[in-house]
Amino acid sequence: PAFRRFQRGYYRVYLPALAADWLQGPYLYKLYRHYRFLEGQIAILYVCGFASAVLFGLVSSSLVNRLGRKKSCVLFSLTYSVCCLVKLSRDYLVLAAGRVLGGLSTALLFSAFEAWYVHEHVERYDFPTEWIAVTFSRAAFWNNVIAVGAGGAADFFAKGLGLGPVAPFMVAVPLLALSGVFAVKNWDENYGKKRAFSKTCGDGLKRLLSDRRVLLLGAIQALFESVIYIFIFLWTPVLDPHGAPLGVVFSGFMAASALGSSLYRLAVSQRYHLQPV
Repeated sequence: PAFRRFQRGYYRVYLPALAADWLQGPYLYKLYRHYRFLEGQIAILYVCGFASAVLFGLVSSSLVNRLGRKKSCVLFSLTYSVCCLVKLSRDYLVLAAGRVLGGLSTALLFSAFEAWYVHEHVERYDFPTEWIAVTFSRAAFWNNVIAVGAGGAADFFAKGLGLGPVAPFMVAVPLLALSGVFAVKNWDENYGKKRAFSKTCGDGLKRLLSDRRVLLLGAIQALFESVIYIFIFLWTPVLDPHGAPLGVVFSGFMAASALGSSLYRLAVSQRYHLQPV
């Protein structure tokens, strides 16, 4: 029972944050087109967001460990809320700054929350370490459900209620506020080990260059991510001229992704024994 309560406390903060993130997927390109920006200008805005996520991703673990994981989760709620609110502006530089804040928020989303959970699970509550996988697998399941639902919700607010492509970003703000408030009220602070940033990067680079498998895995990951980023940028301008419901299409993509994950888990299960080689 204590573990269940601890899990629920984590999900109350983490799942609204994920929902706010997914809500912004279907209508980002559409919003920039609505503001009459050219495709090249929109591409630069996308690159600002992707480059920001890369740069902040390098320092996010050090930042989270020094600032504190709870404070980092609250910081995520604040920066992502600002990122959503600046979508109301039609000024190009303001929108670019919002994309930079979005990159910082993405880096925090994928580092601070899980780091906080692992520390609390092991250090404060001393639950068995194998239970960590239970929490994260359930979080992954609900992440897929939320992602599918977010597409339909985005369509409902943008087209169903006629609020326009900026509506999903405004709906995300209360969810981010909810996540931040729950973290402030219910979570205790914890910190990681403070290591010099240069030493962290040096160790990582040394491992990358000394082990050919790690280098190849990194190359495969980089190529895969580049394909995904190109796809993220292009799917809206390809489908939107044909009147496709962007939120429903987005939900279809997310459902396909969830199905792929399920098929993979089935393939490597004890029943089928398929293993990557």
